[in-house]
Amino acid sequence: MTTALTLTTGNDSAGAPVLTAVGEIDMSNAETFAAALIGAVTSAGRALLVDLTAVEYLDSAGLAALFHHADRIEVVTGPLLAPLLAVSGLADLTTVHRR
Repeated sequence: MTTALTLTTGNDSAGAPVLTAVGEIDMSNAETFAAALIGAVTSAGRALLVDLTAVEYLDSAGLAALFHHADRIEVVTGPLLAPLLAVSGLADLTTVHRR
């Protein structure tokens, strides 16, 4: 059974934009995730912090959305997704913070 995806936007304590995802990102909701990325990415020069620490699953459709915005995002992840982001090459294109 798939865990529903919850997306929230806000700002961190320094005012940087943050998109937090909770659940699973797969082909069934990757368009929603991509739309949230588009809506949260700013043109003000500040990178969007994409918090994936509570994401339990990320498939190629979710990765594609991240790759599309790699030059405008930074990613926060836990130990579950960190290897995937490294092997996929995303960690070579954007900053990945591991918690």
